[in-house]
Amino acid sequence: MKHRKTYHSMEIKAQDDRLFLIEGPVKKHVIEECIFDEGLLAFRPPPQQKKALLKVADLDESRIIVAREDNKIVGYAIYLYPDPLERWSEVELDNLLELGAIEVSANYRGYQIAKNLLKVSMMDDAMEDYIIITTEYYWHWDLRGTGLSIWEYRDVMEKVMKTGGLEWYATDDPEICSHPANCLMARIGKRVSPDAVHEFNRVRFKHKYMF
Repeated sequence: MKHRKTYHSMEIKAQDDRLFLIEGPVKKHVIEECIFDEGLLAFRPPPQQKKALLKVADLDESRIIVAREDNKIVGYAIYLYPDPLERWSEVELDNLLELGAIEVSANYRGYQIAKNLLKVSMMDDAMEDYIIITTEYYWHWDLRGTGLSIWEYRDVMEKVMKTGGLEWYATDDPEICSHPANCLMARIGKRVSPDAVHEFNRVRFKHKYMF
C-alpha cells in the first residue's frame, strides 16, 4: 500500500493571546528543528521522546501530527502500524494504523490541543483508506495530575477521540477486558473494503461465543 500523506495545518489563538500551530503529517526535519516542552513526560523524558519520534518518522506508514508554540512542540499524535506483539497486527492489514500515542504537555492543558491534533489528523483525505484504532488503558492516564477519577477521565478521553471520529468498539482482548474503564476505539474510513472490516472484526473477537 502506498501511504499518501497530505500536509494540513490549523492555527489556534487562545484567549490569553498564545498562538499555536497544529500541523502534519510533519517531516522529520520539523521534529529535528524543534525543542520538546518540559511537560511532555508521559512516556519518557522530553529529549528521549524526541529521539523516539525521530525514529518513528523514518517508518513509511507513520504519521506524526504536532502542536507547537513557535519552535517548541507542546503536543503530538503518532499513527503507525500496531506493535507486532499485539493481536491487532495478526491480520496483517496494510491499512490498519494505531494511534500509538497522543500527548499534550501538562503545561499546556486547557487549550483544546488534543482535540485539534485529532481534527488535523483527519483533514487528510487519505485517512478514509484506513482503519484507525486506539487502545486505552486506565493505568496510562494522568489521574493524579488532572485530579479526575477513572470514569471522569474515561469520559473526557472518549469525547476527545470522538473529535477524530473514533468510536467505542467491543472486543474480547484480555488486556482491555481486565478493567471496565479500558476500551478499544476505532475509526473505519469510507473507502475501507468490506473484507478489511471483516478481518478487523475477526481479530476483535477471537472467541466466537462473544459475538
